[in-house]
Amino acid sequence: MLFKQRKKVAKFGGSSLADAAQFRKCVSIINADQARRYVVPSAPGKRFAGDTKVTDLLISCCSLSGGGDWQPVWNEVKARYNGIINELGLTLSLEDEYAVIERALSEGAGYDYVASRGEYLCGIVLAACLGFDFVDAAEIVRFDSEGRFDPHTTNALMSSRLAKSYRAVIPGFYGAMPDGTVKVFTRGGSDITGALVSRAVMADVYENWTDVSGFLMCDPHIVDSPRPIKTITYRELRELAYMGAGVLHEEAVIPVKLAGIPINIKNTNRPEDSGTMIVIDSDDLPCDELITGIAGKKDFAVIRIEKDLMNTEVGFGMKVLKVFSDRGICFEHLPSGIDTMCVIISRRDIVGRESEILSEITRTVSPDNIDIETGVSLIAVVGRGMKSAKGTASRIFTVLAKSDINIRMIDQGSSELNIIIGVNDEDFEKAIRAIYGEFGAL
Repeated sequence: MLFKQRKKVAKFGGSSLADAAQFRKCVSIINADQARRYVVPSAPGKRFAGDTKVTDLLISCCSLSGGGDWQPVWNEVKARYNGIINELGLTLSLEDEYAVIERALSEGAGYDYVASRGEYLCGIVLAACLGFDFVDAAEIVRFDSEGRFDPHTTNALMSSRLAKSYRAVIPGFYGAMPDGTVKVFTRGGSDITGALVSRAVMADVYENWTDVSGFLMCDPHIVDSPRPIKTITYRELRELAYMGAGVLHEEAVIPVKLAGIPINIKNTNRPEDSGTMIVIDSDDLPCDELITGIAGKKDFAVIRIEKDLMNTEVGFGMKVLKVFSDRGICFEHLPSGIDTMCVIISRRDIVGRESEILSEITRTVSPDNIDIETGVSLIAVVGRGMKSAKGTASRIFTVLAKSDINIRMIDQGSSELNIIIGVNDEDFEKAIRAIYGEFGAL
């Protein structure tokens, strides 16, 4: 009988690779499990409060290369890597790589190339530590000629190349366009690379190693020591990430979700912690908690439109939303009644354009009344356990009322996975603490 060898992809964030001591932790973690065959590193992050991330140093070099003196900052970058190499006792030299980057800087290299060199150099060092193959992400992560990520070509290139390496280090954050020009993802894009590698090798688990032991039920800056989330579905993660909860890059979910690969968020500094497991949506998944997490954002605007018999006017909503789409503005929510429609949008998207938007809506649909309110916060209470429990919404509203918090808006999707509550900006933190006290506190 043939047994399938387990494969894990381990992505390490910048804090996990900030210095030689952190490198040793990562190497120990990787060597502790032979299934960790593919590793995706970020660039070294901050070593202490007030320190500067390597990527930020490189971006400074790029800015200065247009006419300033970039050499002192570049020397800082080289000192970071040389210090790690020396402390680890490696016989590795990066002088050839440094020379290539220096030449590019002297010739005015672009942002993408310079910013990506942190991960590139870190990948070379980590591969030398582990004795793994080094695979340059520019060879296997592809963007099209317009700079748009090309998932199909990437998966084909990556699957073919990594099949030739039993163990490999692939730097995160960047790839290349068809002509070889380096292109980066948005900041935090190493999470995406890790997910792409996981899909290409069909990993059993995608481990994302960072400096926290997984997701917490809510923001620890608002609630002291919130409980960790042990298991969360992709759908719940999407809802919480959209509302501001951030441990994992939002786009990193897509490749592994398509392939049905779970993600395990782990703590490099506390590898014994179980962390948070992110799994496929499943009605059969055990659910011990009613509420999975609470997240929110401030500073929304509500445009309220009133018109008698609105519901009988075909295309009314489409005409209103076209006013926003014509101006490149996305809406967040659309709570409505028979004769009312509210469009909730981020206030920063309409600053200085309020009169223009209200005038255009008035011209387009001739409402009986239209106004705009600002200073609204949205809070999402997310949990797959809510759909099988009675009285969840009542408990939320009751605890907010007892805390003297006015509810400005209520919105619940048909999936019953989440409830969105609108409150005044000044009540935002108070509301989150009240809801957590009702559902999350032990």
